[in-house]
Amino acid sequence: MNHENSTNQNEMYGPDQVLPATELYTSAANGRVKLRIEKGADSTPISVPGLLSNTVEKYGDKPALNYKSDNKWVTVTYKEYEQNVRTVAKAFLKLGLERYHGVCIIGFNSPEWFYSDLGAIYAGGFAAGMYTTNLPDACHHCLENSKANIAVVEDEKQLEKIISVRDRLPHLKAIIQYEGKPTVEGVLSWGDVMRIGSAENDDQLNQILKSMGVNECCTLVYTSGTEGPSKAVMISHDNIIFNAHMLTSFLSLEQGKEVLVSYLPLSHVAAQITDIFCVIKLGGQVYFAEKDALKGSLVSTLQVARPTAFLGVPRVWEKINEKLVSIGRKSGSLKKYIADWAKQVGLHHYEDAMKGVEKETYSYKFFRWLIFNRIKHAIGFDRCKVFVSAAAPISVELKKYFMSLDIPLCEVFGMSECSGAHTMSIPTDENVAGVGKTLSGAKSKIHKPDKDGNGELCLYGRHVFMGYLDMPDKTKSTIDEEGWLHSGDIAQIDQKEHVVITGRIKELLITAGGENIPPVLIENNVKAELPVISNALLIGDKRKFLSILLSLKCEINPETTEPLDDLTPEVITWLKSLSCQYTKVSEVIANKPKEVMEAVQKGLDKANKKAVSNAQKVQKFAFIPVDFSLPTGELGPTLKVKRPVVYEKYKDLIEEFYTNT
Repeated sequence: MNHENSTNQNEMYGPDQVLPATELYTSAANGRVKLRIEKGADSTPISVPGLLSNTVEKYGDKPALNYKSDNKWVTVTYKEYEQNVRTVAKAFLKLGLERYHGVCIIGFNSPEWFYSDLGAIYAGGFAAGMYTTNLPDACHHCLENSKANIAVVEDEKQLEKIISVRDRLPHLKAIIQYEGKPTVEGVLSWGDVMRIGSAENDDQLNQILKSMGVNECCTLVYTSGTEGPSKAVMISHDNIIFNAHMLTSFLSLEQGKEVLVSYLPLSHVAAQITDIFCVIKLGGQVYFAEKDALKGSLVSTLQVARPTAFLGVPRVWEKINEKLVSIGRKSGSLKKYIADWAKQVGLHHYEDAMKGVEKETYSYKFFRWLIFNRIKHAIGFDRCKVFVSAAAPISVELKKYFMSLDIPLCEVFGMSECSGAHTMSIPTDENVAGVGKTLSGAKSKIHKPDKDGNGELCLYGRHVFMGYLDMPDKTKSTIDEEGWLHSGDIAQIDQKEHVVITGRIKELLITAGGENIPPVLIENNVKAELPVISNALLIGDKRKFLSILLSLKCEINPETTEPLDDLTPEVITWLKSLSCQYTKVSEVIANKPKEVMEAVQKGLDKANKKAVSNAQKVQKFAFIPVDFSLPTGELGPTLKVKRPVVYEKYKDLIEEFYTNT
């Protein structure tokens, strides 16, 4: 049934109405789905406009957004937030946005990104974020697939991508540049958009809002495309809001009092959407980090915001770690001794907590006063209650490092297909390698577990997506008849319901001997034993034994994020401990110093002791000349390794492992 033209008098009480539907999933742009409301559920269905409207009623004059303009902080209240969204929505309608068509947005976190996202939803279209790292063809795919009428870009750099493919986009009616003054004819500035919207009355917008339903699609999240063209994940109003409900309930954050700092440097779209709606649901406020956050300005933002909750991708936590380690390295021997002692006490405190011992020792209290609180204050974390890592996996070593500083990280696991989050770890979880327990209101199960309990992780709940746009077969193969989402992740669930992810089904290596090998687990074990290693990639599919490619930690070009030849201070110090004076990756690879190769082999030997069988032991290794990165093509937009790209790039080196063996 085509719903686009079927609106009747019974369907004009939106936007919080549940429209008639008979299926759990759909791939039609104008489709609707049944809500998976469990008995006793305490979250009444509500739409995106409904949620923002409710928050405005409660907290209209309170700050919602904070951003820097002309080196000064600007605050937007919730009343202003909603008014700006409505103004943008009216402008989009005037510019020709049609129902169930896309508004594609590409740019760094900003108020304009948020207004465009919500404005598209209010106007009955699909908000669709694009990765800032997308090349023109990837942008074209998103714009074409969503039948986008409007493209919103940050600056000239992003505008060039859209201009280069504009002639191949028959549905595109307007391009908007929200930063600076456009120099391309026909491209609208943000000021133009606000003027257009302000001149329109509310009649058309209100009619569209009345016809909406919470079980219709309002957002498209494009997958990172590591396995082919990206798919458009259809997210409903109810998917988004219920996900925010689960997360805010889990974190026990206070309504109307929370301050959050958002830093998602590559517009990790699913995480960004979760971020937006968690803040709105809480009636809290968000501070936008600046574009050069990873070059040093992030701490300045944190010191101004003094957040009560902080969300960062693993790279942000890595940068904070690198900065603190660098400061510690410059300390005198006495200060270093005290700091090391404090970190041992801090880590021991959380290890005890994992065992159920909730006692604060005198030494922990002392170091919290002497060191931990000072570190938090210097970073801007003195009020922070929740530290979250999201959008990509984070290493166990990094988790333990921050535990030792009394900054315990919570790790969120989710997928675009479940609207952002599904499980979340807490600092007292016994299994620090896991991703926590399933959020209340959702369900997890292992499909076809093996003798060790490993199998495909399946997810269920109101947050599970509607389907893939215009891809009925792919939708049907991903969501089974009972409504379970098959994640493609290999995982196990322990007796205390902690979820531990060990790899991806499509990443499984099957050796020549027929043994199934989950590479991520082995790669993480190797990196744990060799902290100087940045990336490790296991080889062994259809091979007699396992081998591994290793990259040494190196400096990054802050402008392009390309890896440089210069080794990090951590690696240089390690090399000096082995009597090697090298400072560049190329020098290590060219000379292959015996001391270094032996040290790496010792690390591999330790990692191999954790192997469950001889087939899972790594027998050979080699260094690669350049670390993995987005610009060099080995990483996708969400920083997942594109294994086929690496295999092809280093095929000659890989073949050397298996020659004459």
